[in-house]
Amino acid sequence: MIDDIQPKAPDPLLKIINMFRDDPRDDKIDLGVGVYRDEHGQTPVMAAVKEAERRLHAEQRSKTYVGQQGDIEFLRLMGELAFGAAARDLVSIQAVGGTGALRLGFDFLRAAGAARVLLPTPSWANHPGLIAAAELKQVDVKFFDVSTQRIDMAPLLEGIARLAPGDGVLLQACCHNPLGADFDTAQWAALAQACAAARVTAFVDVAYLGFGDGLERDADGVRHILAHVPNVVIALSGAKSFGVYRERVGALYVKAASHARAAAQSNLFALARSNYSMPPDHGAACVRTVLADAGLRAMWSDELEGIRQHILKTRAELAAARVNALPMQLIAAQKGMFSTLPLTPAQIEALRNEHGVYMTDSGRINVAGLPARDMERFLNALRAVAS
Repeated sequence: MIDDIQPKAPDPLLKIINMFRDDPRDDKIDLGVGVYRDEHGQTPVMAAVKEAERRLHAEQRSKTYVGQQGDIEFLRLMGELAFGAAARDLVSIQAVGGTGALRLGFDFLRAAGAARVLLPTPSWANHPGLIAAAELKQVDVKFFDVSTQRIDMAPLLEGIARLAPGDGVLLQACCHNPLGADFDTAQWAALAQACAAARVTAFVDVAYLGFGDGLERDADGVRHILAHVPNVVIALSGAKSFGVYRERVGALYVKAASHARAAAQSNLFALARSNYSMPPDHGAACVRTVLADAGLRAMWSDELEGIRQHILKTRAELAAARVNALPMQLIAAQKGMFSTLPLTPAQIEALRNEHGVYMTDSGRINVAGLPARDMERFLNALRAVAS
C-alpha cells in the first residue's frame, strides 16, 4: 500500500544542496554541485547556444515528436565529435541526458546477458544506483588511493580478468568524477587489452569532453577502446561541454559486429519505449545547430576553451598553495571539474559548520565552482581543519 511505503535516504549530493541553501551565512562557499561557474560564480549560457536558440525560435515550425531514435543529425554530429571516423559504425539513440544514457546502457547490458558490472572506485555517486536499477551486480574494485592521489592499475586489470564474458566494466573517458585522475595512454592500452582478452563489454561514460586537455585529447581514451575492444557501450553527455545542463542532452552509442547491429538497435528502441518513449528535443536541436554551422561551431569551441583555461588557472592556484600535509600540488596534474581531497568526515563537517564551506561527504570539491574571490578564504578554512 502507498500509505505504508518507507522513506528513502536522501541523495548525498541533494542533501548537501539543501544544507547549503538553508545556511544563512552570506560568505558560504558551494563546492558540491557539479556545474561549471565562471570567475563571477555564474553558470552562463554559451553565446553559441543562445544564437542557436534564436535561430530555432525563428525557424522551427513544429513541436511534434522527433522519433524514437531522436535527432539523427545530432547523433551523427556528436558521434563524429567524440569518436571521429569510428562513429559511422556505431548504433545510436538519443537519451534523456547523460544519466539517462547510462541507465539505458545498463538496461541494454542486462538484455544482452550481462550479470555484473565492474565499477572502479571511487566513482560518481549515482553510478551504483543506476547499476542496481538495471538489476546488475556491482563489482567494486578500488583503483585510486585518495591519500596519495595515485591510480593503481593492478587491481583494476585483475578485476577485469575475473569477469565472465559479456559482463561490463565502467570507465570514465576523461575528467574523472570525483577524482580528476585520468588514465594515460599506456593505461588506456592496458585497459583495452584486458577487456578484449576477457571478452567483456567496455562501458565508457563520456561527460566532460573539452574540460581536460581539449576536445581531441579528451577523446583519446574512448577512441582507443573503440579501436581495440569488440563490444563497447558509450554514454555521451552534452550538458557540460555545451552548458545545457537543464536541457538533458545525452546519447547512447553501441559498437557491435555488423550482423548484430539491427538487433542492438531494436533492443535500444524497446528499452527506450518502455522508459521515456521519445527523447526531448530542444537541447539536442541547439547542439546540432551549433555543430552544423561553421561559425557557431568555432564560437562554441572558443568558449569551451575559455572554460578549460579557467579551470586550469584555478587548479594551478590551488596547487601552488601550502595547506599543511594535504598534497595540494597534485591538483594541477588532475583534469576537469573535480578533485577529491584526503579529508576525514570530521574535517568535512567542520568545514561546513565552522566555515560555511560545502563539499560532498567524500571530500569531492568542484574546482570549477570556486570563484576567485573565495580562493583565499577556502584555503584558510582548509588550513584551519587539516592537520
